[in-house]
Amino acid sequence: MFGTPRDIATRKFVAGGSPQHTPQSGWLQRQEAIMGTAIHVELWADDRAAGEAAMEAVMQEMHRIDHAMSPHRPDSELSRINREAATQAVRISTEMFQLLTRAAHFSQLSGGAFDITYAAVGRLFDYRLQTRPDPQALARAQQAVGYRHVILDRHNQTVRFERPGMCIDLGGFAKGYSIDNAAALLRQRGIRHANVSAGGDSRVMGDRRGRPWTIGIRDPRRPGEVIAVLPLEDTSISTSGDYERCFVEAGVRFHHLIDPSTGRSPSCVQSVTILGQDGLTTEAFSKCVFVLGVERGMQFVESQPGLDAVVVDARGTLHYSTGLLAPGLQTRQ
Repeated sequence: MFGTPRDIATRKFVAGGSPQHTPQSGWLQRQEAIMGTAIHVELWADDRAAGEAAMEAVMQEMHRIDHAMSPHRPDSELSRINREAATQAVRISTEMFQLLTRAAHFSQLSGGAFDITYAAVGRLFDYRLQTRPDPQALARAQQAVGYRHVILDRHNQTVRFERPGMCIDLGGFAKGYSIDNAAALLRQRGIRHANVSAGGDSRVMGDRRGRPWTIGIRDPRRPGEVIAVLPLEDTSISTSGDYERCFVEAGVRFHHLIDPSTGRSPSCVQSVTILGQDGLTTEAFSKCVFVLGVERGMQFVESQPGLDAVVVDARGTLHYSTGLLAPGLQTRQ
C-alpha cells in the first residue's frame, strides 16, 4: 500500500453547479501520489482560497500518515515496531495504539480473517518482479503469523511480539483511516460537499449539490469498465480486488490479498466492496469478506449493523447484501 511519496499534484477549479454560486465559489479538485496510490480530493468551495487551503490540509495529513505508518520508511513508527517488538516491549503513540487495538478487534470479530501479522508472509511476494516464496520459506513465515501473539499493554501503551520474525502491516485499513481523517479536516473547515479517495477507498460528504455522488465498482476482468454504479451520500466505500497487485503463474493468480491462515491468495472471489459509515471499518471488512468468501462473507456483513457489500465471485457473478435491494443500484451482468 505505502510507497515513497511522489507528488504529482493537479488542481482544477470549476465555477458553477448551483444557482447560488458566486465568482469565488465552485468545484475544486486536487490529486497527488501518496502512500503508493492516487489521493484525490474533489470539493465544493464557497471561497476558492478556503477550498485550496482545505485540500492542502488533506494532503498534509496523508503525508503525515504515510510517514508514520509506511513499512518501507526506516524512520516510520511502524518500521521501528517491526524492528524492535520481537525483542522488547515498544512504547508507541496514542494513535498507533488505538489503531492496533482496532486491528485486534477486527481480527477477533472475523475469526482471524483480518490479521495485520500476515505481513510476515506478504513481504515475501514481489508482484512487480512476479516472485513468490517457495513452500519451505512460506511455511517458516507462516509460523510468525497470528494476531493473538501481538501483545498490547494499555497501561504502558506498548506493543510486543511473542514470536520471532513477526511483523505487521497496516495496509489493511490505513487508507480508510486516512480518508476518515481527511473528511474530519474538511468538516472542520466548513466543507459540506466532497469526495476524498485513496486508491480503492472513498468517502463522500453530502451530495453533489442536488444529486448524489455516483461511485463505480470496477469490473475485475475488464479494465476500464464498471460492473455496478452506486448513488451515494455521506458514505464510506472500500473495494479490494485480486487485480490490484498480482501476477499469474501456471494459471494461478497470486495477489496481495492473503488468507492469514494459509499464507495464500484466496481464489473464490474477484472483488469485494463494502459500504458503511467510516473508511477504517469498510476497508478492514473488505479484506475480511475477501478471505471469508461469498457465503460466509455475506453472513458476516449481514450480522453487522450499518454495513453493506457487493461481491464479485470467481465466475464474475455479482452478489449484494439485503441493504442494497432498494432501487438505485445499477449493475451489468
